[in-house]
Amino acid sequence: MREPLATVTSRRPAARWRACAPWLALVALFVVPPLVSALASSFSSSAFAPQGWLLACLAQAATMIVFALSYNLLLGETGLLSFGHAAPAGIGAFVAAHLFNRYALPLPLLPLVGGLGGAAFGVLTALVAARRAGTAFAMITLGLGELVAAAAWALPGAFGGEAGVGIDRASGPAWASWTFGPDLQAYCVIAAWCLVASAAMFALSRAPFARLANAVRDNPVRAAALGVAPARARAAMIVWSAGFAGVAGTLALINIELAAAESVGMMRSAAVLIATVTGGTASFFGPVLGALVWVAFSVGIASVTHAWMLYVGLFFVAVVLAAPDGLAGFVARQRAWIARHGWRRGARAWAAGALAAASGVLAFVLAVQWAYAVRLRDADPGAWLAALTPRGAWWLAGAIVVLAVFAVAGAYRARGFARALRTLDRQEDTR
Repeated sequence: MREPLATVTSRRPAARWRACAPWLALVALFVVPPLVSALASSFSSSAFAPQGWLLACLAQAATMIVFALSYNLLLGETGLLSFGHAAPAGIGAFVAAHLFNRYALPLPLLPLVGGLGGAAFGVLTALVAARRAGTAFAMITLGLGELVAAAAWALPGAFGGEAGVGIDRASGPAWASWTFGPDLQAYCVIAAWCLVASAAMFALSRAPFARLANAVRDNPVRAAALGVAPARARAAMIVWSAGFAGVAGTLALINIELAAAESVGMMRSAAVLIATVTGGTASFFGPVLGALVWVAFSVGIASVTHAWMLYVGLFFVAVVLAAPDGLAGFVARQRAWIARHGWRRGARAWAAGALAAASGVLAFVLAVQWAYAVRLRDADPGAWLAALTPRGAWWLAGAIVVLAVFAVAGAYRARGFARALRTLDRQEDTR
């Protein structure tokens, strides 16, 4: 039986709002915090409204968003796992830096130049690796990435050696009264390019060409039988992904005014892999969420502890084990469950799970920070933990044990509630 036309029509505006909500949230992320900071700075000292730090953090987030979305064109759309995605990003940044210093190009057009440089490296990668997939492709990209990282130190004329290749944003031609020297003007360029690049990748992921890449990802033999050349589909997506990675690398160049040899290293390739998988590759905005989580760790948590990389690794492992489809997939599953059953039925399971997670995280953080404080002493922000009296140390150890017990008990209860909910779901499905 068909639904009434009025019911179907009433759903269309809601569906449109749901489709537009992530974009509105992304725009608000880049617009609202600087405005609030500017208003706060007009009423108080800069110590209470550190706009420079905020703009730098948001610029890093914008750069990482473009970088993660470009990586998802490979991993999510085409099923290609790359261990050298930092190479096209770094190559694009170095090309843009050299051309900007030599020809004084307009700064707002610099990401386009970097994108072409990254795409050129993508063409070379496609020539070597497009006929392979799976482990073979991953190993080829790992080798190419290491070759570029080694060349960055062996060719100081092209990569600048340890000093890198720097630029002066204000040395280019001005647009009206904008010289792009102030942080706010540079940030506007970075945020605008992030939105434009994200919209372009969204359109690309909805194009028929991306559906061919999806077919090659899911079953290359069947796609070839239908007339699709898997190597060509992979090669085209490799070039597009490398081009947008070059845009991301150039945005980082605009932010810090330096293209360093570290930008083509394995650490940056691992960072974009962690951000993309953490957010989720099945959803377009999954890598965006993962990029924001990565920036929160690398900027926010790194500013208060030396153990932030340990926390990143453990968080990544926890997400892969508990939600293989990433944070976006986990949220989508919970929303679907709530839409079907209502939030009241799962409230106890969620409460028990939240209690277990909070207790376990707090116990682990206290233990790690205590160990780091004892090891590093005054060099660690939590050095006060090493200065505890013996009695205080025993109290801290007892608190860690109690929190760990709460975590185990909460996880056990949450698991029991989840089993009961799954049983009810099966019973309802069989009716």
